[in-house]
Amino acid sequence: MSLKTILLALAVALAAMPRMQASVQTEFERLAMTLRENAIHRIEPPVSTTPLGGISSGRYPWKKNIVTTVFWVGERPTVNNPVPNHKSSWDQHWVKNFGGYDNPDPSARRNFIPKNFIPRQNPFYVALPFNDVTRGTTKPESRRVIPWFREAFERPGKSVCKGRWIAIRHRGRIAYAQWEDCGPFRTDHWQYVFGNERPRPNLNQGAGLDVSPAVRDYLGLKGKDVCDWKFVDARDVPPGPWTKYGDNNTFVLKARGANLFVADRNNAHSARR
Repeated sequence: MSLKTILLALAVALAAMPRMQASVQTEFERLAMTLRENAIHRIEPPVSTTPLGGISSGRYPWKKNIVTTVFWVGERPTVNNPVPNHKSSWDQHWVKNFGGYDNPDPSARRNFIPKNFIPRQNPFYVALPFNDVTRGTTKPESRRVIPWFREAFERPGKSVCKGRWIAIRHRGRIAYAQWEDCGPFRTDHWQYVFGNERPRPNLNQGAGLDVSPAVRDYLGLKGKDVCDWKFVDARDVPPGPWTKYGDNNTFVLKARGANLFVADRNNAHSARR
């Protein structure tokens, strides 16, 4: 073989290398994603439902006898609730995105929503005393303490908690709601939210859960009451008034044919059966 032929063959090979590298990179990324998905399913297999309102068994324990208070979108600050709710921990324009003031007055409500508008977000919402992001970045402990972190994490500073479903139980009745704000009072108590600690003392008798007027009305709660609560996978949430409204609602998005991995990543894996 002549030197000219060898040089020509080498030039052709070098020209093809970027295309080959791109192809190899694409195939590598595809295989890596497949391995990641398989690993997640091995670690966290689908949870079977039980007759008790579709609650998962075993994965998330009930937090029992938790003092529960009521809060609402647009709530003004008071002595016992010094933070106004025109914005949430994760939404700077909560009132606007919700569609208006979520009036808690029973005379101003019908069928678990305000009489004067249809909310653009799920009226069944709650606050828990932990925020997984601060100052634009994800808190270091989040990766270690949040059970669904691996499957939901997208980028630093984007919450994997916002919109996650929980069940709230009161006197044998169960409501379901999405986690949309942080409180009462604290945003750092992961030892309670994800662990075994009790809520810490505060101005509301150690309240550890805030619920919306819709949850209050469904469960028949007083202004301050006692409930049990637990996280629940979206696939185990039964149909109810909590599945009807909201651009942030997993079930509304599914009915629209939305890609949950884009529109509701924090519930995408747990919505699959």
